[in-house]
Amino acid sequence: MPLLALVIATFGLGLEQLVQWRFGPMGIVALILLSIGIKSRNSTCAGIGAVVLILLVTHPGPG
Repeated sequence: MPLLALVIATFGLGLEQLVQWRFGPMGIVALILLSIGIKSRNSTCAGIGAVVLILLVTHPGPG
């Protein structure tokens, strides 16, 4: 059980670092909104987080 918790925590931190590296602070905010919305079963919060992540993914980068 502790090994599984360690793997899940490592995966979560890795995902958070990847999102922040790729999409910046707004990506972290969107990921937090999405996860809070899913955990609390709040569709508005989850929807806002999902829309922001989609906009960040589809928006062309500089250059």
